[in-house]
Amino acid sequence: MHPIPLRALIQLEKPYIAAINGAAAGAGMDMATMADIRFAASTARMGMTYVRMGLIPGDGGAYTLPRIVGVQRALDLIWTGRMITSAWRRWMIGYVLAVYEPEELLPRVKEYARQIAKGPGVAVQLSKKLVYRSANISFDEHLDMAQMAMFIAQSTEDAREGPRAFVEKREPQFKGY
Repeated sequence: MHPIPLRALIQLEKPYIAAINGAAAGAGMDMATMADIRFAASTARMGMTYVRMGLIPGDGGAYTLPRIVGVQRALDLIWTGRMITSAWRRWMIGYVLAVYEPEELLPRVKEYARQIAKGPGVAVQLSKKLVYRSANISFDEHLDMAQMAMFIAQSTEDAREGPRAFVEKREPQFKGY
């Protein structure tokens, strides 16, 4: 896979949600691993299978996987090339947010995505940036970045709609700006 699309995925400002229904091995697992949140069908199988070909995870998996499941579990998956087939195991290691039966997977993931899409778009995007960029900076730098992001978020119409809806005891109608 060419590095440009990989960089575009990892730098995507909007939520990137993966629905894994089938096999996600090697680069397929790398693509799923780059998602912000992953859901899987109970029958899905995933694996960092590069080692089976004498290769390494070259599509970003060695960068993203340890940040999700920890270094020890990431190395285990990378070094063994083992396919993860148990829904319980995927949930336990924290790789997926939820596991559904295959016929429930897409409807549930679409509903989750719709829920995020109905939210305050600027706040969602700024939160994503804050989470990812804060991984490699000091707490003080994080607070400075959060303060700047809060200033931007507070200037949106959505930031006025949220409290207004709360006071009026209704669901907010966010516009994304």
